[in-house]
Amino acid sequence: MPQTFAISKDLRKLLAFGAGVGIEIRGRNLEIVAARVRPGKVHVPGRLVIEDYASRPAAEWGADYARFVRANGMARISATVLLPRRDVIVRHLSLPGVASKDIEGAIRFQIDTLHPYGEADVAWGWSPLGWGAVLVGIARRETVERYNTLFVEAGIAVASFTFSAAAVHAAIRLGDAEGLSGGFVALAPSESGGVEVYGESQGRPVFSAEFQFPPARAAAVALSELRLPADTEPLAVEAVLPRPASNPIENDLTRNARPYAAALAGACPWLAPAANVLPVAWRRSNSRAVFIPTAILGVLVLLLAGASLAYSSWSERQYLASMNAEIARLDPQRRSAESYEKQTTQLRARAMLIEDFRKQTRKDLDALNELTRIIEPPAWIRMLDITHDTVRLDGEAPAAAPLLKILDTSPLFERSEILLVSKGATGETFQIRTNRRPGK
Repeated sequence: MPQTFAISKDLRKLLAFGAGVGIEIRGRNLEIVAARVRPGKVHVPGRLVIEDYASRPAAEWGADYARFVRANGMARISATVLLPRRDVIVRHLSLPGVASKDIEGAIRFQIDTLHPYGEADVAWGWSPLGWGAVLVGIARRETVERYNTLFVEAGIAVASFTFSAAAVHAAIRLGDAEGLSGGFVALAPSESGGVEVYGESQGRPVFSAEFQFPPARAAAVALSELRLPADTEPLAVEAVLPRPASNPIENDLTRNARPYAAALAGACPWLAPAANVLPVAWRRSNSRAVFIPTAILGVLVLLLAGASLAYSSWSERQYLASMNAEIARLDPQRRSAESYEKQTTQLRARAMLIEDFRKQTRKDLDALNELTRIIEPPAWIRMLDITHDTVRLDGEAPAAAPLLKILDTSPLFERSEILLVSKGATGETFQIRTNRRPGK
């Protein structure tokens, strides 16, 4: 999957042991699914629909629920409730560099900026997505309290109020999902008659939205948000969830994928947590008996992990000692090679200096020959000073100014200038400085 947790996929499958009841608040009805999770398989023993719950006495439909869970051997299991999408604000946050123990504090610090409820009290919860990202759900506290009061009056123990994106994300982690590693988009009909989209990709751990578009257009928008290829084939939500080994015929997953996902998330919350917006004081925990097999397996895993860490530490020490011994053996050769390299560098520098000196002598002679050629009698030079960059001439000529043009037209000189000129016995006495062209 695009997201990874500290527990590997294979180990998560081995430790997947539990039972859950998922309840989706869908319009005026409650869609209820029970699920048992075992290593490598899922069983769905039953499904129940409580119609028009809001207008019926809570004790009446609560009794229907109690009969259902008793019939399926889940009387001591607390339910996981999916709140309606309209009641929950879902945010995806990236918190790179924040330690696990500080994530909740980091979310709490900015929670007021993540919802449109203003000064109203809110209830919120989060679940990890991996790579420093989290999924946050926020609901009005009065809304959560109203639903919680309703379930308390019905006698239904509730462990979690969550939302569809968190439940689907958690449920997927309990299956194989081999074909989803590159990212995917999954569609499901929404309560309002539109299309609910859920997707994951390497660029975005979770994308969840509801559209009043045709499915093809909704999928295209989701693929763009997830940065997936436009030709990626959208899936049905039930196709990305673990396929149940047994499922009653009345539990059509094309319609009941969300409560099924909630049941899976509630069965193994310690392996694949789903964000829980129900305040801690109002949560009813599941029976501790279901944790016994997991606790035994957890102890075994810890023992194996401890042995693995001990062996890894010993192996690293042995490897480090071997590397140090090899370094000590090769160190004389390293020092000898460094000495040879230093001597070679010095010899190369000397050779380059000699070559530069030889070339400069040749260039100076060329400059002297060029001056002899271009300064013709009756002009004559009494003193000549040749340096690396310039040439200075002291002499006499009928006129000094034309010499500047003569020098600048030479391929060896440029930017000539008169430093001093005065009347002489037969013409003008001059001092001229000319610059040698680069490389000449």
